[in-house]
Amino acid sequence: MLPAISAERRPGWRGIRKKLIVVWEASDRLCGKRLKALIPSLIEAMDRHGHLPLDPSMKQQLLRVSAATIDRLLSEVRASSSGERRRRSGIGTAIRRSVPVRTFSDWRNPPPGYLEVDMVEHCGPKTEGDYVRTLVLTDVNSGWTECLAMPVRNQTLIVEALNVTEATLPFKLLGIDTDNDSAFMNQTVFDHCKERGLEQTRSRPYKKNDQAWVEQKNGAILRRLVGYGRLSGLAATYALAELYSASRLYINFFQPSFKLKTKTRDGARVSKKYHPPATPCDRLLASPVVPGEVKAKLRKQFTELDPVRLLRDMRTAQQVLHEMVSRGPQDEPAEAASPADVSAFLAGLSSAWKSGEANPIRGRRRPVAPRWWRSRVDPFKHSWPVIEGWLIEKPSSTARELMDRLAAAVPEAYANKKQLRTLQRRIKAWRAQQLKELILGKLKKEASECALP
Repeated sequence: MLPAISAERRPGWRGIRKKLIVVWEASDRLCGKRLKALIPSLIEAMDRHGHLPLDPSMKQQLLRVSAATIDRLLSEVRASSSGERRRRSGIGTAIRRSVPVRTFSDWRNPPPGYLEVDMVEHCGPKTEGDYVRTLVLTDVNSGWTECLAMPVRNQTLIVEALNVTEATLPFKLLGIDTDNDSAFMNQTVFDHCKERGLEQTRSRPYKKNDQAWVEQKNGAILRRLVGYGRLSGLAATYALAELYSASRLYINFFQPSFKLKTKTRDGARVSKKYHPPATPCDRLLASPVVPGEVKAKLRKQFTELDPVRLLRDMRTAQQVLHEMVSRGPQDEPAEAASPADVSAFLAGLSSAWKSGEANPIRGRRRPVAPRWWRSRVDPFKHSWPVIEGWLIEKPSSTARELMDRLAAAVPEAYANKKQLRTLQRRIKAWRAQQLKELILGKLKKEASECALP
């Protein structure tokens, strides 16, 4: 048999490849192993009916081809027919192999400083075109979460975001754990982690639970703040950054969260126990490994923060984002909305529940106008004047009697009598309208008779 690597490149195999494509299509695109077993009987049947004329040498080669060679010869054809994009092998694959894998059970309560990193797309229902992304970073120990708006998906911006995060974190950054996205598995991010002395790990492919800490924040924090609408352009990026500047303090200092303590499995039953709810700031203050000066800085920052003012700023930024989602992409940054007075905002909190959802992005649905149009063709559009005449002639007629009479008059349209229920509703509405007009007519007549001369 020909060498496996160069089999498809030999001139003699080009004709075999063309015939093999025909056989593969005739087999309804079977895989190599199944097609190998089918080739003897399939080419015999196709040759018998004159669909696949083969000379003896080509037929012998088709019978001798291995399943692995079949897959190699048809690899480009399969990829082109399915429309799937082949993952390019290269430096990204080499870096991916050099970065160790870390699963959920491998964390074992690390000290503050190890962040799980994920990128969330604000593309709405469709992924075509340009849209804003958010880089989410969550500390495994304390749950401290940072969100950064990114106008495009770029590895250099990710490095800049890591630098910004490292400068704003109340603790030292020790390592990052990402998924297998090429935005993270590249030379730029790899060199940055190596230069800064950061431990870089990754999750297993298609195992989202390996990054359970940040995946939880994607729903509990990010989607709750921003929603699922499409955001694109620099204006949306600036508005998103304004929202994150207020929400990062509100969430990390005033939003308690649960943290998993133990997880045990007994057959199909999974039992989970959680630590008491605490804010990320509280967990850092209670941690024995956090230095005293860091704790003093956190306490001072906590005393200076106003939760009502932060919530007001969040609602203002959310209103801007809500309008952007409704209007579509904007090229220029929107003018900053004037926030409401803190005292007025505080006064409205006592009655905000009456208006439903307070978050503009997750707010109330728009009122739906009553439907006035017909969704189906009116089966009595042309025959209703005749039916109305029959009703005036004999008001006690039932809908079934009128349906029988109509089927006898126009059998080509009403012979099956499937429109009986529709006719019953129409007659019911007609009689209600006649009764209403009768009562109103009597009232008008009595009013005119009682009127003064």
